[in-house]
Amino acid sequence: MVKDAEWSKQFNIGVESIDHAHKKLFSIVRKLIQLSENEDHGQWACAEGIKYFKSYAIKHFADEESYMQSIGYKGYEIHKNLHDDMRYKTLPALEKDLLKSNYSQKSIHHFLGICLGWLTAHIMIEDRAITGKIPNRWKKDNAGADMKALEDGLSDTIQKIFKRKPEIVSEHYNGENFGNSIICRLTYRQEEGQHWHIFLVLEESLVLQAVNSMMDMQLKKIDQLILNAAKEISQQITSQIGIHLHIHSQYRLESNHLITMDQFQKEFYAEYFDYSLLFNTGTGYFAFCIKAM
Repeated sequence: MVKDAEWSKQFNIGVESIDHAHKKLFSIVRKLIQLSENEDHGQWACAEGIKYFKSYAIKHFADEESYMQSIGYKGYEIHKNLHDDMRYKTLPALEKDLLKSNYSQKSIHHFLGICLGWLTAHIMIEDRAITGKIPNRWKKDNAGADMKALEDGLSDTIQKIFKRKPEIVSEHYNGENFGNSIICRLTYRQEEGQHWHIFLVLEESLVLQAVNSMMDMQLKKIDQLILNAAKEISQQITSQIGIHLHIHSQYRLESNHLITMDQFQKEFYAEYFDYSLLFNTGTGYFAFCIKAM
């Protein structure tokens, strides 16, 4: 992860003040990663560093938004919504996880993995779009009733299957690697030909907890049994969401297979996703992404 936090000239968007802030944010994350590797005292040093990161990031968002307004950037509203999601949902949720766990290494790794992944993708796509280098990723923002229905359906389903009350971490999950995960890719097709690609990213600790609870066992490692269970759980989740949204009878499952994080991120960054949500269950993180075609 330290190598991933290194600054590269490819992150420059051509606006000196913004590039300077981005470089500073990467520097803070890099220092936090180094501190987190000290199991004895690192978590307390990280606590102070994380507060500084949050403060600096929020100030940077405000400065960047002022710049976008000053040049009349057409993608301002969606870009600000992405900042707001990070500012008012993701950072507070991650901070709550840190406090609840007393800054455990796992919660620190969640924080660093999500923030580093978010920064990298956001700078390379959304921020570079400000200066017209590439088009922005989120062409529209699926907020409102549809998003609320999906969030409610997922929350209810996660609670039933994992026996955990989930908390929304982000309504714009950006493919961040938040820890060792099992990733399922499901394709559903309509008779008319339209199909949905659905990706579920399940942290391994969450799947282990669910299987142990179901089987009254204490399995501690990922094996074929756990992988098969993850595929079945993923199918149950998407099936329940279909029922919740009253579309289960319109689509049939065409495929369900496991993919690697590299495969997931390659496809995720290559395409536009309609919905991309991240939850914390208290036992592990869970992402749900939909792409309609």
